[in-house]
Amino acid sequence: MRRQGTDPQRHIARRTPRRPASALAERWTMVEGIPVFYRESPDPPQDAPVMVHLHGFGLSGRYLLPTAELLRDDFHTFVPDLPGFGRSGRASERLDIPDLAEAAVRFLDDRGIERATLVGNSMGCPVIVEFAFRFPDRIDRAVLVSPAGGVHNQPLRRAIGQLARDGGREPRRLVGVAAPDYLRFGVPSTFRLFRALTQFPSLDRLLALRIPTLAVIGTRDPLMPHAVRVREIAAREENHILLVVLEGAAHAINFSHPRELAHLIRLFMADRPIADPRDARGHASVFELHRGIHHPKASE
Repeated sequence: MRRQGTDPQRHIARRTPRRPASALAERWTMVEGIPVFYRESPDPPQDAPVMVHLHGFGLSGRYLLPTAELLRDDFHTFVPDLPGFGRSGRASERLDIPDLAEAAVRFLDDRGIERATLVGNSMGCPVIVEFAFRFPDRIDRAVLVSPAGGVHNQPLRRAIGQLARDGGREPRRLVGVAAPDYLRFGVPSTFRLFRALTQFPSLDRLLALRIPTLAVIGTRDPLMPHAVRVREIAAREENHILLVVLEGAAHAINFSHPRELAHLIRLFMADRPIADPRDARGHASVFELHRGIHHPKASE
């Protein structure tokens, strides 16, 4: 990344929220000359594992907050806006997937974090698998929610149609969260990053992961292949993947189904069997679809 041209302090003053969006603390830091906005557990448990949530295409970390908030007392939680997204500053050159993985590790360096579990949604998932490929000693576990970027999302007109269908399946309140992010990101950036995303070897990187990996897909997500097809792909090779299906969910699971996702993440982190929450009334059902031969065995 290269330093942006605008004055960082003016950028921070202009982009600082007028009121907090969540119970997480809202903070700024400078990463290689670029102002980066992030949210963090205000009072993390001592020696708690670090968990970093990475957002999707064109968005900021704001839509990830419903899930991140629920995990803030279990883990030392961070939700950054990667450079070029949300409130953070832009690099002088447009970032692609490897650049975003580099930006994520530089954020960890800045915060003095040696290792972390990474939780991503949509485009955040390719960023995570590239992070794991390039910096394997910096990641403990991966949580991939509605991973995007494969051939199922090509060409661009198909992806636009999928996004349009998904919009009708998400909670209406997501529009108020996502629209400002998309407008700030801009049309030219959208085309450039989409091209980089479609050229990225997401599936190869995913199947090559050597860390415990939770993949969560929704049954109503138009950006994902059918769950049976996903299971066929996951079962092609020996791997470390735990594949879980969330009934009735579309693409933005971190926003639409935070209680179910937080529950799954806690079970995954503790190597517990996948099961519906005990107070499942009002919760969507979850079920395990595939457990890779190298994934940790579930213990009661």
